[in-house]
Amino acid sequence: MTDRVFLTKEGREKLAGELKFLVEEKRPKVVERLTAARMAGDLSENNDYSNAKEELEFLDNRIEDLQEILACHQEIKEDSKAKKLVCLGCRVIVKNGTGNQEFCVVGEWEADPANKKISHTSPLGKALLGKGPGDEVEIEAPAGKIAYKILKIK
Repeated sequence: MTDRVFLTKEGREKLAGELKFLVEEKRPKVVERLTAARMAGDLSENNDYSNAKEELEFLDNRIEDLQEILACHQEIKEDSKAKKLVCLGCRVIVKNGTGNQEFCVVGEWEADPANKKISHTSPLGKALLGKGPGDEVEIEAPAGKIAYKILKIK
């Protein structure tokens, strides 16, 4: 990986839990399924063998990605002091045409827009970084430009 990966403590724990589950539970079951399918005979026409082999390859790639991320990530330190500018790991309350919204700015691997966790590389995340309360930002969205005013950073 060439880009730095930023994770909160919570994000690191979540990825570590996923890695543990994949290595200790899921991968052994897929290997077992692959072995059983291999013993079933002709591999050229054995769909279960092909499916298990593809799933194992996918799992191994995911395991490798997670191991690499966890080995070289940079943890986002959560500062208990009031923040003056939007940065990684902070929560920001903004106002737009639909009312007030609160977002947490996180690294790409933790982004979860449905739970108001936005990546620092997303259009909104990029626009908010380095700005302070009272600042206004505008982003381009499929529906047109959307303006946000930063109300509070915590």
